[in-house]
Amino acid sequence: MEYKAGGMVFEFPEKAGERYGLRLRPDGALPAAAKRDRIERPPIQCKALGDIYPTSYLGGSSMLESETAYSFKFAGEELTKRGGRNVLKNRFKTGRGLEANYIIEFSDEGRYIEAYTEYTNRADEDITLEMASSFSIYGISPFNAGAAPETYILHRARSKWSREARFVSEPAEDLLLEDSWNHWHTKSVRFGQIGSMPVKDYFPFVALEDTKNGLIWGVMMECQSSWQLEVFRDDDAIGISGGIADREFGHWTKTLAPGETFVTNKAYISACRGGLDDIADHLLDAQRDALDVPKSEEILPVIFNEYCTTWGCPSQENIFSILEAIKGRGIDYFVVDCGWFKEEGVSWDISMGDYIPSKVLFPDGVENVAAKIRSLGMIPGIWFEPETVGRAAAAYELYTEHMLRRDGLPLTTRSRRFWNMSDPWVRSYLRERVVDFLKEKGFGYIKIDYNDTIGIGCDGADSLGEGLRLNMAQTADFFRELRREIPELVIENCSSGGNRLEPGFMSLCSMASFSDAHECVEIPIIAAQLQRLILPRQSQIWCVIRRNDSLRRIAYSLAATFMGRLCLSGDVTGLSPEQWAVIYRGIAFYKQAAPVIKDGSSALISNRGLSDRHPRGWQASVRTGKNGDVLVVAHSFAQPSEFGEIDVPAGLRIKAAFAENTEDISVSDGRLRIRFGELSGYGVLLGK
Repeated sequence: MEYKAGGMVFEFPEKAGERYGLRLRPDGALPAAAKRDRIERPPIQCKALGDIYPTSYLGGSSMLESETAYSFKFAGEELTKRGGRNVLKNRFKTGRGLEANYIIEFSDEGRYIEAYTEYTNRADEDITLEMASSFSIYGISPFNAGAAPETYILHRARSKWSREARFVSEPAEDLLLEDSWNHWHTKSVRFGQIGSMPVKDYFPFVALEDTKNGLIWGVMMECQSSWQLEVFRDDDAIGISGGIADREFGHWTKTLAPGETFVTNKAYISACRGGLDDIADHLLDAQRDALDVPKSEEILPVIFNEYCTTWGCPSQENIFSILEAIKGRGIDYFVVDCGWFKEEGVSWDISMGDYIPSKVLFPDGVENVAAKIRSLGMIPGIWFEPETVGRAAAAYELYTEHMLRRDGLPLTTRSRRFWNMSDPWVRSYLRERVVDFLKEKGFGYIKIDYNDTIGIGCDGADSLGEGLRLNMAQTADFFRELRREIPELVIENCSSGGNRLEPGFMSLCSMASFSDAHECVEIPIIAAQLQRLILPRQSQIWCVIRRNDSLRRIAYSLAATFMGRLCLSGDVTGLSPEQWAVIYRGIAFYKQAAPVIKDGSSALISNRGLSDRHPRGWQASVRTGKNGDVLVVAHSFAQPSEFGEIDVPAGLRIKAAFAENTEDISVSDGRLRIRFGELSGYGVLLGK
């Protein structure tokens, strides 16, 4: 039976009383589904200990196509309503007593479906899972006969520290995702992330484009621990599966006692006409629907963070000096970053854990600083790294029994150990040192940082990967506790910049640090790409101003923040009136453009070279707001063309413009024209 969700149709195909893997497609006028040589796939990819291992040379490269996967038999369907959404449950059983409910939640008008799986042990003895997919989809693309060579493009988002969200688009042929001459040897492209920084190497995102028919399928997963996605093929069609990283990839097993249930992380799936920007916008609807932020966030306030001013050594004296420089400048949040707790002569990045304010840096107490910030009409914020303990902190040696272990030893990196977030003592300690601190000292904003990774996992569960999963689930619960205790608290998600920009963490915070690229030339490149992966209203972008910056460079930095949230920092106590004039114009433009940043859809135009660190050419982000206004943010790099021309809806006029020289910007007959200078930034708001 087919079901509809907005512009999609999906089904579990049925044959001789059995149901097979999920298939979905865009709805509407499309080519007829083609007859093709296609193998019917199991609905769920799952492997249990004791299975016969799959053939087709998959061992070591994938755990797909297991004995358990092929043993699932259809046991019924149930469709119910929950909170205005449809909940479709397809039930499957194996002869060994393992049951699986493949659950899809969707709304009639929604542009995505939400998929996850419940695994329950109905046997009289333990069952150990070595792989447990959240979802599997098959039959891409149903509109092409045969192998459809030179048709499919796979899109992924790679990541590294200070260089988040580089999209890589590869033909299926380059990934060997072509079937062999007799459909032997399933080829799987398995990728993901291991550890507690879930986007350190990849984002949990994949899209497969059918260029012949102008269609695209996409997936974005939630997972705060190790995860994997697999794109695979051994016939005319392509499949995608994913979930928690399995035993081979993520050191994960999970033993289910009789009657015990394991529920996977969620995946968001969509299919639509168009390309990468279109499918990304559909999947971002899931993050829009999950958004839960304090009232203060509705206007997208401007942030000042003093990190790039004091570089980890904030004090009452220098903060008061900064406040004097920025008061009345349109700043809404002021964040005291790391180092407020460190002792003299000790670096901040080995001192976290005790969280006792320095009496040398803050002789009148940090509460005095918070009160001063509030007196100037700003909400005060403060930095914590609550999950870790630095080697210079007293807690590092005092409380090792409450820290994560691997092989029975405290899990230690060069400068940190990690709290066991499942330990009630730890939660009580953090309640006192973090939650009570925020209440008593008067802070309304917390920046939660996280600057190292647990890696493959920790002791305390069935496997290292399961230990990691349980610990990260408790970390997520700590985020929730903060909001329960302080409902209007603004939470910033930071992990050495953008290493936790996945949907699960994003649903728990108001915004996130987009990157640690504090004042790099590639900031607008990172910011533009991130619009496909997180909501711009949650993407906090650094704008670090130095006293020797030219007015052009200041405009370049400010313009990048129009693709997200404006976070000012730098040498604000030593700027000239001319420099402040550009900053003030930038803040005013940002506030005028905020409705489009908050609610809109982005399309990216790139006319630049391969390098992000040494870019040349130019790029533009074109964001269309719900009110019909269009925000264009353009940046030129080295060796740009003299002019950039960007198509915009006809009949729109320039409502506001920002650049070093706004005379370089004009619009006529549905075409925005910008005269470029090297390393320049431009913001243009168009409307009726």
